[in-house]
Amino acid sequence: MRVVVTGGAGFIGSHVVDLLRVDGHVPVVVDVLDPYAHATEPGWIHPDVELHRRNICEDAVWDDVLLGADAVCHLAAKVGLGVDFADAPAYVSSNDAGTATMLTAMHRMGWRGRIVLSSSMVVYGEGAYSCEAHGTVRPGPRSPADLDAGRFDPPCPRCGRALRPELVTESAPVDPRNVYAATKLHQEHLCATFGREHDVAVTALRYHNVYGPRMPRDTPYAGVASIFRSQLALGDAPQVFEDGGQRRDFVHVADVARANVLALTDPQGFDGPLNIASGHPVTLLEMAEALSAADGRGRRPQITGRYRLGDVRHVTADARRATDAIGFTAMVLPEDGLRRFADDPLRDAAPPP
Repeated sequence: MRVVVTGGAGFIGSHVVDLLRVDGHVPVVVDVLDPYAHATEPGWIHPDVELHRRNICEDAVWDDVLLGADAVCHLAAKVGLGVDFADAPAYVSSNDAGTATMLTAMHRMGWRGRIVLSSSMVVYGEGAYSCEAHGTVRPGPRSPADLDAGRFDPPCPRCGRALRPELVTESAPVDPRNVYAATKLHQEHLCATFGREHDVAVTALRYHNVYGPRMPRDTPYAGVASIFRSQLALGDAPQVFEDGGQRRDFVHVADVARANVLALTDPQGFDGPLNIASGHPVTLLEMAEALSAADGRGRRPQITGRYRLGDVRHVTADARRATDAIGFTAMVLPEDGLRRFADDPLRDAAPPP
């Protein structure tokens, strides 16, 4: 297969490209190589891989790369929660406008290959919860007053009782709670609309917390695993927000790359969203403790009580649909992957202006 990989020089995209090459496919990389994501030229781009150093928002780039392509693996995006709402134009331009430009070019060219979209668990907002008295419930956003008082777990919206976190399935209602999440959901909607109108299978892979080699170092847009790693590298203790009890599913980038290739090559072509997760949830404090132990310098995590309003408390995945649909099951357990992550090479990025 000839596969266009947008964002193919980045954290997840570069691993997808490597795996496609190993499996005998021909990846074509489209990546603007933004200096705020790449301080230096990435050393992992293979010289045999066709690289288009261009922005996916440029309509003309698609004339060059779609011809002869069997599939598109769409990973190019501005990631992370950002700093504040002032980041909205940059997220919308990179994520929504870039996706719309790609799909419009596909429409104009009559392209009918497979699309695999990089989405995220952030589209769910809070995860799934059950109340002892009222069963499955959907708590609303946490209030600053509750967070300031250290009441981090959302209560039942009907009776105020404590809730039990559950695994979230792909059929759960979506509730994006920050700009990044809103743009990821809009990407899903745009791609799904294109797929329905053109009879094209679109698989939206909703990644949970991805970590591993080539992850960007500590920036306001980095994942929490990278932030903790960077704090340890500076000789500091990991700074854990809230009380550290937030539950997440950390999935290794090698598993995420494999999920992409499985979705690209599945004979039937699954149409719809799939959770991509390890299936082994941990708390943020447990994750920070694992990294601290692997670091070996005795710096224990510090519980700060700080919070970000855009964050959610618990979101962990039911990943059974991905197993049934494309044969994906994570192979790297968090206890092993996080131990290796303590020494994994990370990517430097230029600081934002």
